[in-house]
Amino acid sequence: MPENHIVEKEPLWQLIEEKINGLSDQDFSEDKMSETTSKIAEELDKTGYNVSLSGGNWLQLKTAVKARIQVGKPFLQDFNEAVSALTLDDVKDCYGAAMKIISDLGKVWPSFQVSENRPDVLKIVEQTKLDLLVAKAKALSGDEGIRSLIAEELDSQVIIDSLGVSEDEYTKVKAKVDAEIAEKKRVENMLAGLADKAENDKVKELLNKNVADKLIVEIAGIGQSVIDTVKKSMEEELAEKKRLEEEAAAKKAEEAAGPSLDSIDNDDMLEYIEGLREILDFSDKESEIRSMAEQSSIPVCLVDIAVSDPDKLDELEEKAEG
Repeated sequence: MPENHIVEKEPLWQLIEEKINGLSDQDFSEDKMSETTSKIAEELDKTGYNVSLSGGNWLQLKTAVKARIQVGKPFLQDFNEAVSALTLDDVKDCYGAAMKIISDLGKVWPSFQVSENRPDVLKIVEQTKLDLLVAKAKALSGDEGIRSLIAEELDSQVIIDSLGVSEDEYTKVKAKVDAEIAEKKRVENMLAGLADKAENDKVKELLNKNVADKLIVEIAGIGQSVIDTVKKSMEEELAEKKRLEEEAAAKKAEEAAGPSLDSIDNDDMLEYIEGLREILDFSDKESEIRSMAEQSSIPVCLVDIAVSDPDKLDELEEKAEG
């Protein structure tokens, strides 16, 4: 522990009640009450509270002892039960929960209602809330525990220490959470710009911007059935677009290939073959032959013959000459 670490001193009323809680009914009998009170005072003196020499502290001790005798049980018994009964719903408002404990216990223990006790009870309730949150987080699987405490805006070191995770584990989960928050913000901003659009159009815009279904449901409040319907419509649109593109590509390829072998007239055939011979004299590389033939608008069917079986060009030439 660092040398400058300061251990917070436990409030006197708690120390008094802890001492009282450790004693029996016999210790508070009429003939032993004075002795017991003095003994408690001496023990408390060792904690730094000068109970024996301070009138105010001595009076606080005597009041607590008197209440213990009147009620017939230790105050801490009721106090600990009240704190232990707190749930996460109860401690959503820590101050309200603390004031309720003070008010409820004050009906039996009037001296507990003094305003000086409020900050101490509030701290106990806040610690109880933290304990409950950590217990809930530890029961979760994977990184959900870390996520749950991040959502409560707890300090990073508190999360690391409470869950016993490494700083690296925490940092990775925090980065994911931050990214998710940023994505939600992006979607919210997009929706603000789509306010006047129909529901289906909103969904289409969001899907085109790679927004997850989950966020569309969560943030836009649009049902999954609507999203599925829009997706199906978009798939049909994409399929039709793909079909048209394939048709256009096929037509373009057909135009680029030129006429079929059977549809070329004799004069054109002789001209194409002459052009191919010039190309073959220039290069024997297929890539170069095809490139030059394309530039000369020579049909692909003849180019295929030229690169695979050039001798067949002679047959075609003879046939074209008649």
